[in-house]
Amino acid sequence: MPRVSDRQRIAQDIRDKIASGEYGPGDKLPSLRELIAHYHVSAEPVRSALLILQAEGLVEGHQGKGTYVTARDDAP
Repeated sequence: MPRVSDRQRIAQDIRDKIASGEYGPGDKLPSLRELIAHYHVSAEPVRSALLILQAEGLVEGHQGKGTYVTARDDAP
């Protein structure tokens, strides 16, 4: 079975937390430092995962302020 990369694993975990409502629209994600500690990885896989989620429109980053879950168009 092919190994899932750290960035894919992190992106999927955050995606799942958004889907479950653990992170709701407008919520700030944990800081880069907190995510690095939580996933036991270096900064690069966390940054890559966040870029994947940004490209999917699930989160948006604000320089110096953090990364936030975007409001979903399909929300009731």
